[in-house]
Amino acid sequence: MLIDTHCHLTDNYVSGDLDAVIARAADAGVTKIICPTADPADISRAVQIANTHDNIWATIGIHPEYHGTDAAKFLTRDVLTNPRVVGVGEIGLDYHECGGDTRDAQIKLFTQQLAIAHEYDLPVAIHTRDAERDTLDILQGECRGVMHCFTSSWDMAREMLNRGFYFSASGILTFKNAADVRETFAKIPTDRLVVETDSPFCAPVPYRGKQCEPFMVTETARVLADIHGLTLEQFAPILEQNTYNLYPRMRGDLQFAKHNVK
Repeated sequence: MLIDTHCHLTDNYVSGDLDAVIARAADAGVTKIICPTADPADISRAVQIANTHDNIWATIGIHPEYHGTDAAKFLTRDVLTNPRVVGVGEIGLDYHECGGDTRDAQIKLFTQQLAIAHEYDLPVAIHTRDAERDTLDILQGECRGVMHCFTSSWDMAREMLNRGFYFSASGILTFKNAADVRETFAKIPTDRLVVETDSPFCAPVPYRGKQCEPFMVTETARVLADIHGLTLEQFAPILEQNTYNLYPRMRGDLQFAKHNVK
């Protein structure tokens, strides 16, 4: 069994086809999915999906693209105390896509969401691109979580390992030109690894160039297992346990969770 720890089920590619997407994933052995948010407008939909599917959970957050947003209007108590919401994400900094001129606004949104995650004792899913130093400086406070779709340097990985973070491999790990990413993941202990598709983005080889879906996470998991000298069958239970350690709410009683959503 595999868990896709970061799959955007609220995106248009799923529109009207969610059951089929879930079925294709299950056929490939991907039996659990975590749906993050990036756009605050997607939060209610992500929660609704998680509330109505026993094998789907959500992380709720606002991507740095939406800098200037007041996160407190969207990351509310009702949302964050929902047992199907297992973390805050994706949140972070992106000076590549959003531009360095938005740095102050991005940092304000990021730190606000980190404070909210701390208040509710929830792990965070961190997006960082061309912003290593600021990300490291900001994450010096009390927080735990995962570096989502990690492609940054080994120096950053080593620092975040020391702070107890996990690292999520996406389809980028399988790309021919991603040798440096594979080298970094080879150095990360197996008990700190999880996998994701980041669907609909970053489809792994042999699906590169196609729209990514959660069933494809098996290819990323297979490459990551090989990097660590393991078979997929040996590695899958390690990834599963790591995901539960990262997101403890997933270990809860699902029926209890469904019937106690406010």
